[in-house]
Amino acid sequence: MARNENLQVFYSDEFPLPLPSGHRFPIDKYARLRERLQSSRFKDRLEFHQPRGITDDELLLVHTEEYLEKLKQGTLSPLEQRRIGFPWSPEMVERSRRSTGGTLAAARAALDHGAGVHLAGGTHHAFADHGQGFCVFNDVAVTVRVLQAERRIRSAVVIDLDVHQGNGTASIFSSDPSVFTFSMHGEKNFPFSKCNGDLDVALPRGTSDSTYLELLSESLAQMPLSSVDIAFYLAGADCYEHDRLGTLKLTQAGLLKRDEMVFLACQNQRLPVALAMAGGYADHLEDIVAIHCGTVETLVKIWSDVK
Repeated sequence: MARNENLQVFYSDEFPLPLPSGHRFPIDKYARLRERLQSSRFKDRLEFHQPRGITDDELLLVHTEEYLEKLKQGTLSPLEQRRIGFPWSPEMVERSRRSTGGTLAAARAALDHGAGVHLAGGTHHAFADHGQGFCVFNDVAVTVRVLQAERRIRSAVVIDLDVHQGNGTASIFSSDPSVFTFSMHGEKNFPFSKCNGDLDVALPRGTSDSTYLELLSESLAQMPLSSVDIAFYLAGADCYEHDRLGTLKLTQAGLLKRDEMVFLACQNQRLPVALAMAGGYADHLEDIVAIHCGTVETLVKIWSDVK
């Protein structure tokens, strides 16, 4: 790779997601994260792009036609909308298409350059036939299926370090040996009905840095990082000790060490990595932004060393 190449970063925050006043989803974090990175010390190493929206044909590689039509026509039931956590709107559907497109674009960049970044994504609670937990489409699952259909990859590993188990992703790939799904999450966190992945580590309430990092090290050693074509890393900020929707007690320093461990494990196998931000619900928005920013900056440093 040429030394003048920049890390490709994809964002969709300029596509609105209308939410009622007081909604608990921190939608403003995405624009704030992009703005912070654009003024960070690594700004000259980052190249920002808006992704295209994912197409119907691409979505139908994972999601059912009935579910997609409900989203397009606005016929989701009140229960289905409550399960997703967002009120239906045409803007919500377009934002979800762009977000899924962002993960696909980041994965393409990873295959071409070793790493790619999406400043959203990680919508791991979306199942084939319904959405859940602020997740409309399963961005990683769709991306995997698109790249497999194009024969750009045969296999993948999903490293899901959101505080909530990636139940939708585990369900979609449950009978597919070409995709290894790993989730390390809060045992008592949503979703309360889990779906078994290839490797799940359920952590007790209050788990802190040292225990978490030890278990992560053991888990990374069990993953087939040397025999897959790409890694998807869901770097949830909701493992943070002050997260409103999480049960773990990781510090910001611990989260940075977590990110470093994942990126170095991929680097050691020369495994392309596509990064998605996943969740984060701390009381102070700037804490969420700082955590996500730290993840991207850690990747920049390690990716630059590889180059």
